[in-house]
Amino acid sequence: MQIHRFGRWHTWAAALLAGAALAGGATVYAADTSAAAQLQHWSVQAGALGNAARGQSFFNARHGGEWSCASCHGTPPTQQGKHASTGKAIPPLAPAFNPKAFTETAKVDKWFRRNCKDVLKRECTAVEKADVLAYLVGLKR
Repeated sequence: MQIHRFGRWHTWAAALLAGAALAGGATVYAADTSAAAQLQHWSVQAGALGNAARGQSFFNARHGGEWSCASCHGTPPTQQGKHASTGKAIPPLAPAFNPKAFTETAKVDKWFRRNCKDVLKRECTAVEKADVLAYLVGLKR
């Protein structure tokens, strides 16, 4: 019984400390998600599992614009890419080739929003995100 109480206290204390750190403006560096969790999240939002074949097609298509996802991330996105206009290096996008890929929810949301607007001139749908993630998660060494 005491172990159970300690477990609750420990969980409560950890949550309190994390909340205090965030409220104080401290930066939290620990990963809060994974590529698999992101795929699951967007599949639930889409109401269907992500489709890797559709994701690959989406990733490589220009969608009527100047750029595709592959314009900067490469095809397949398993090696360092380069931003199409700035030339800035971009780490591999496929999680098997970059363990940090899709491990921070805020960054995932930020980059999906920014990159979808660059490629599509709008935000991606949940289906599009799930499909792209299914493609990326499926790329293996």
